[in-house]
Amino acid sequence: MIDVLLYVLGIVIILIGLAVSIGLHEIGHLVPAKLFGVKVTQYMVGFGRTVWSRRKGETEYGVKMIPLGGYVAMTGMYPPQRPGEAPRASTTGFLNSVVEEGAPTGKAGGAATLEAAADTIDGAAPAGRHPAADELELRRGIAGLVDDARLASAETIDEGEDHRTFYRLAVWKKIIIMLGGPLMNLVLAFVFFAIVFVGFGVPQFTTTLGQVNECLLPATSTATSCDATDTAAPAAAAGLRPGDTILEIDGVNMGSWEQFRDAVSAAPGTPLDLLIERAGSEEHVTLTPVPNTRLVVDEAGKVATDAAGVALTETVGMIGASPASARVRQPITAVPAQVGQNIEHVVGIVVRLPDRMVDVWNAAFGSEARDPNGPISVVGVGRIAGEVASSGEMEIAARAQTLVMLLGSLNVALFVFNLIPLMPLDGGHIAGALYEGAKRRLAKLFGKADPGPVDTAKMVPVTFVVVIVMGAMSLLLVYADLVKPVSLFG
Repeated sequence: MIDVLLYVLGIVIILIGLAVSIGLHEIGHLVPAKLFGVKVTQYMVGFGRTVWSRRKGETEYGVKMIPLGGYVAMTGMYPPQRPGEAPRASTTGFLNSVVEEGAPTGKAGGAATLEAAADTIDGAAPAGRHPAADELELRRGIAGLVDDARLASAETIDEGEDHRTFYRLAVWKKIIIMLGGPLMNLVLAFVFFAIVFVGFGVPQFTTTLGQVNECLLPATSTATSCDATDTAAPAAAAGLRPGDTILEIDGVNMGSWEQFRDAVSAAPGTPLDLLIERAGSEEHVTLTPVPNTRLVVDEAGKVATDAAGVALTETVGMIGASPASARVRQPITAVPAQVGQNIEHVVGIVVRLPDRMVDVWNAAFGSEARDPNGPISVVGVGRIAGEVASSGEMEIAARAQTLVMLLGSLNVALFVFNLIPLMPLDGGHIAGALYEGAKRRLAKLFGKADPGPVDTAKMVPVTFVVVIVMGAMSLLLVYADLVKPVSLFG
C-alpha cells in the first residue's frame, strides 16, 4: 500500500512541477507583453474546462482542467491583409474557437484543428468533380482560414486600442515577448540542476576502497568465489581492506580515483609505495599490480585497430579492488555544463525526430525494445517518477534528487521544443519577427517604402498541419508509454 502511495506521489510531484513550469513559461510571455503595452485578455494554465478564474484589470487569470499546457491571449496577433483594411467575414468558422482559446501564443487549439481538418477532408473532393475545381475549392478554404484568423484577431481589438496590438510592436519587442517563455524554462532548468548539483551533490568515485577482491579470476571464468588454488589479488595480498583511503602513491598525492587508477594501470609488475588512511591513522603498504592485457579504446569507447584492422591491445596494471562512491557537492559553475549537455541531447532528439518516432512505432506495435534515450510523453515521465518515488533500491535523498533532475530535464525539453521555428510554437513567432525585420532592413537599404508587419495569418494552414502532426506524435508516445514504457530499473 505504501509503495502505491509513493508511486502516486511521484506522479503528482511531476504534474505539479510541470504545471508550475508551464505557468512560469506563460508569465515569461505575460510580463514583457504588459511592459510593452500590449493588451492581454487572458492568462491561463491548462486546457479544457476552466476550474478557476479571476479578472484583475483587463486580464482574466485562471486554471483549466488539463494541466498540460497554457496560453496568454494578446490582442491583434495578426495584422490586416492591407494597411487600413477592415477584416472580412468568412464562411468556414474553423478558426474562431482556436483563437478564443489562446492560439495567439501557440499553446491551444488542437481539438478545433482536428475537427477543421476532418471537415475540410470530408468536403474537399466530391465524386465526379474536376480536379481544377477541387484545387480551387481547397484554395478558397485556405483563404477562408486565413481570413478567419484575421477576423478573430481584429475582434479582440477594442475601439481606439489599435496601438496596443501585438502586430504593431517593433520587431525586437515581439522577439522578447515570444522568447520570454522559453527563457523562463531555461532559468528553471538552471535552478533545478543547481539544486541537484550544489544542494544534493552527485555520486562520484572516491579514493576510499569499497570492495577488495580475494583473488583475480579470468573474464571467462564462471566461478563466484575463490578457492585455495587461486592467486590472491594484489590489493588483498598487500593487506588493503574496504574502507581504506588512498592518500599517496610514491609520495604523489592522489586527489581522485581516476588518478589512482591511472597510476596503477601505468605500473604493471612494479611495486608501489602506498600511503593509506585506516581508522584515523596513516600506514604505508607495498602494492604490486599484476599485468593484464586489454583492448585499446578511444574516447568514444570504440576499439582501436591498426592499419590491417586488427584490434590493438595494451598491458596495464590490475589490483582487484573497486572504489566506494559518495555524494559530492559541485560548484555552481558545474551547472551550465550540465544544462548544456541536456540541451544538446534534446536537440539531437528533435533533429532526428522522424527516425525516433519510427523507432517508437516499431517498439509499440512490434517486438523491438524502447530506446531509453528516445522521446517519451508526459505519461512516460509520470511512470518514471512513480517508479523512482516507490523504489526500495534508492535512498530517500536519491529519490528526491532524481525527481528534481526529471523536472530540470522537462524544462530543458520545453525550452528546446518551443524554439522550433514552426507556428504555433514560440519559435515560429520569433522566426516571423526575424523575417519581418529582414524585410524592413532590405526595403530601407534599397530606398523602398516600409513593407509593414509580416502577414503571419498566412501561416495558419501550416499551423493546422503542425498541430495535427504534433497531436499524432503525442498520441503515439502516450500509447507506447502505456504498452511498452521506458523504465529506469529495467
